[in-house]
Order: sequence, then structure tokens, then C-alpha cells
Amino acid sequence: MAGCYRAGSVYGSACIAALTVGFPHYLSCMPDSPTPPVTVDRAAVDRILARALELQASTSADPEGRLSEAQLLALAKEVGLDPLNLRQALAEEKTRVAVVDERGLLAGLYGSAGASAQRTVRGTPAQVLKALDDWMQREESLIPQRYFGERIVWEARTGLVGQVRRAVSGRGHALVRATTVSATAIAIDEGRVVVRLDAHLGGYRALMAQQNVAFTGLGLVAGGVLVALHFALLAAVAPVALLAPGAFMSMRASHRASVARAQLALEQVLDRLERGEAGRPPSLLSMLAAAVGGRQR
Repeated sequence: MAGCYRAGSVYGSACIAALTVGFPHYLSCMPDSPTPPVTVDRAAVDRILARALELQASTSADPEGRLSEAQLLALAKEVGLDPLNLRQALAEEKTRVAVVDERGLLAGLYGSAGASAQRTVRGTPAQVLKALDDWMQREESLIPQRYFGERIVWEARTGLVGQVRRAVSGRGHALVRATTVSATAIAIDEGRVVVRLDAHLGGYRALMAQQNVAFTGLGLVAGGVLVALHFALLAAVAPVALLAPGAFMSMRASHRASVARAQLALEQVLDRLERGEAGRPPSLLSMLAAAVGGRQR
């Protein structure tokens, strides 16, 4: 006991408390160890936050449980999230576009018709969209279809002018097969922007399907002619058996290659945008193509 009292008033009080409840006198009078903080894994964090939002929605005046950006920022601060990360997540959510669920016959046979790429770059939305608009019109032979506040939609330049410009430029123009190409730019802060590019090649996929049907029909006609000429049944079936699967494999490969090239082209545009090359003056070939296009108008 004397040793306990010499250890200090805190330890002495602990010893007295132990003796009063009948603890053996030989137990050492050690201070209580601090309780380690309870940690929660990522999956549990997601479930907890989702449940908290459900509870918030049930008591909120808004029946849909919507929150303002200010409320989200306050929530992030309360749970210890970096506001910069939340602002970037908000910007990425705003760039998200409604994508049609591709579960139809064409998607199953030929594959997806969409390509997209996203990047965080320096600048303002106006600067980023201006640089992208210049690049798409100058280098990808696209023309604006619609201008929105933070979004631009382009389509391929058609007709003789577009063909001449593409021929003179000498570039592959991987995005020219897209039905639409769009860009969305949302500011994270004063100097950073989340930009998303989307290309939809649904029209080209439909064209490949139509050509596949045409080749199959051609095989059927050829087979009918052979039957009318009294050829053997095996010979009459051969055109359909060869043309139909051959055309399908060729058209599907062409569509998938076009989607892959469009995906690569979107990534390359964002690479140039990061390096500040998208808004540079046009090259000599691009200027020549633009001049030829101007004469054709």
C-alpha cells in the first residue's frame, strides 16, 4: 500500500478502489490502458452513410431526400472528408450523362456503341470548351450541333466539303463515324475543371447491321438462282452459308474497331488538352484543309 501511495494520488486512488471491492492485495497497481479507437472498413462506411441518407430522407421536407451542395459540403466536413475531394466528386457527377442501357439485339451481336473519357485539367469551363471546340472542328472534321452552358455536342461534317477536308488533312478522323460527340466541363475550383468526352456510334453500328442483312439477302438470291438452274442443293446453299457469317464477322469487327479508335481518339484529345496543345494554332495541313473547305462553300 505504501508503494501505491508513493506512486501518486491517481494510482493511490486506484489501489483503494481495488481493495474496497475485494481485489487481492498482490495485484499490481497499474494505470488503465487507453481504449484503441474503433475503426470501420470501407464497405461498412458505405452502408452507414447510405443508411444515414435514408434516415435523413425520411425526416426531410423534401420527399426525394435531395441535398443542396452546401449541405453536402457541411456533411463532408462533419464526417472528416476533404472538401476538395467532395467538390471533385460533385463535378464528376455533373458531367455524367444518361447512357442508354444497351441490352438489345444490336448490342448483343455487334457490341457497345459508346466511348467515353474523363480527365481533370487546369483552366475554366469556358477555356476548356473553347479549346475543345477549336480542336474538334479543325482536326476531327466535326461541326457544332448544339451549344449548352457547360456542354457542346458535335456531329460529323458531311457532304463534299467534309470529304475534301478529311482527304487534304491526311488524318484518320476516328470520330467522324460517331453519330454525336459531346464534351461537358464542370469547374472544381477556380483553376481546375473536370471534362468528360462522349462519342456515340449507334448510327455506324446500325449501318453495319444493314449491310450484313444486305449481304445475307444477296446470298439468298444467289442460292435461289442456283436452285432455279437445277444446281445441287449443297451448291445452292453455299452462297448463304458463306456470305451471311462472313459478312457478320466482318461488320462486327469493323464496328468494334471503330469504337476502339474513337475511345483512343478521345483519350488523345484529353492528353493534348492537359498539355495545352488543343488550343494551339492549326498546322499547315489544317490551314490548307480549311482553305479548301472555304472555297467549296
